[in-house]
Amino acid sequence: MKKGNPIALLPIGVFLAIYLGLGLVFEYGLKIPMGFYNIPIVIAFLVAILVACLQNRKLSFDEKLTIMGQGVGDKNIITMLLIFLVAGAFVGVVGRSSAQSVAYFMLDLIPAQFAMAVLFVVACFVSTAMGTSVGTITLITPIAVEVAQASNYDVALCVGTVVGGAMFGDNLSFISDTTIAACNGQGCDMRDKFRGNFWIALPAALGTLALILVLTLGHEPAPITNDYNLVQIIPYVLVLIGGIAGVNVFVVLLVGIVSGAVIMLVTGQTAATALLSSMGTGAAGMFETSMVAILVAAMCALIRVYGGFDALLSFIQSLFKGRKGGQLGMGLLVGTMDIATANNTVAIVMANPIAKEMSKDYGISPQRTACLLDTFSCIFQGVIPYGAQMLVAISTSAEMGHALSAFDIMGYLFYPYLLLVSSLCAIYLVKEKANA
Repeated sequence: MKKGNPIALLPIGVFLAIYLGLGLVFEYGLKIPMGFYNIPIVIAFLVAILVACLQNRKLSFDEKLTIMGQGVGDKNIITMLLIFLVAGAFVGVVGRSSAQSVAYFMLDLIPAQFAMAVLFVVACFVSTAMGTSVGTITLITPIAVEVAQASNYDVALCVGTVVGGAMFGDNLSFISDTTIAACNGQGCDMRDKFRGNFWIALPAALGTLALILVLTLGHEPAPITNDYNLVQIIPYVLVLIGGIAGVNVFVVLLVGIVSGAVIMLVTGQTAATALLSSMGTGAAGMFETSMVAILVAAMCALIRVYGGFDALLSFIQSLFKGRKGGQLGMGLLVGTMDIATANNTVAIVMANPIAKEMSKDYGISPQRTACLLDTFSCIFQGVIPYGAQMLVAISTSAEMGHALSAFDIMGYLFYPYLLLVSSLCAIYLVKEKANA
C-alpha cells in the first residue's frame, strides 16, 4: 500500500466540525427546533473543498480543478445523478394520495386485531415502493396514531413500528437514494445487491414482526377504514415488480412515471400542467442530494490524490484484520459518517471511495460492499435522535395531538436493532465467496 498522508483528511474534519459542530450548538445549545437541518450542507462541503484546494502546493489550482472534474465525471457519479432526478420525478407524479391508497388497501385486507403488525408490513411495502423512509413516515404515522387512538396501544410503539418499517424499504428499495448511491459507488448491479441485502433484512423484519405480535397479543382495536383507489396502486406495484425482476432502473422508473401520469390524467385527479409541475417539484427535491454527490466526488478526488484515503485505509487495516474485520470496518466507517451528517445518503457517498479501496484490499465483492454500506447507514440513521426520520415522526405525531420525544420512540425501534444483529451474524457466521 502507498504511504498515506493523514493531513489530507483535513477537509473531512472541517466538514464534520462545521456540520456536526454547528448542528449540536443549534439543536442543544440554542434550542433551535431541527437545528441540524438549519445547517446548509452544501455550504459546509464548499468550505471543505476550499480547504482541500489550499492544501498540497505542489499542484496548481488548475491541476486541482482537473482532478475534481475527473472525480465528478466518473460514470457512476453521472449515473447516480440521473437516477436521483428520475426517481424524484416519479415520486412527484404519483403523489401522496397514491401511496396512501397502498397503505389503506393493505390495512383493509387484514383483520383489525393485527393492525399493528399490518402497520409494519405496510410501512415496509410502501417504503420499498417509494424508496423514501421520510415520505413513508410522513404518510403512515397519522395512520399509526389513529390505530393507537382506536385501541390501548402505546402511541410510541405504533410510531416506532412505522419508523422501523420505513427503514426496511430505505435499505432495500431499488429507487432509494441509498441503494442508488451504494450500488453506483461500488459499480455493482442493484439486483445482486438486493439479493444479498434481502437475506440480511428478512430475519430482522421477521423478528420485528414476531415482537410486535407478542406485544400486541390480546388487543382488538376497532377496524381502521378509509377510502382508497385501487388504480392508484398500479405504478407502485409496477416499480416494485420491475425492480425485483432486475429490469434496468431507468426503465423501471420511466414505466412508473408513465403509468402514474396516465392514471392521474385519465382519472381527472390532476391537470397536465399541474402534473408537469409536480414532476419538476419532485426532481427539484433531489437537487441538494445531487449537489452533495457532486461536491463529495470533487473533494474525495483531491483527498485520494493527496494520499488521505491511503492513510485511512492503513489505519482501518491496523484495527480490523481479515475479511470479516474489513466488513465490520466498512460498517463502522459509514455509521460514523452517518452520525456526523445525520444523512445516510451523504454518509454512503462520503464512504464510497474509501470502501471501494477497502473492498480491493480485503477481497470483498462490490455487491457485498454496497450491501454493508447501505445496511449500516440505515441502522444508524434509523435510531439517531436528530435524524430526519425521527424528527418527522415526532412532528407528525404532535400534529395528531400526541407529544413524543425521540427517546420515547427509540425504545420501540425493533427493526434497526435487529438489523444490526442480523448484519453482524452475516459478517461473522455466513461465509461469502471472496472477491476475485
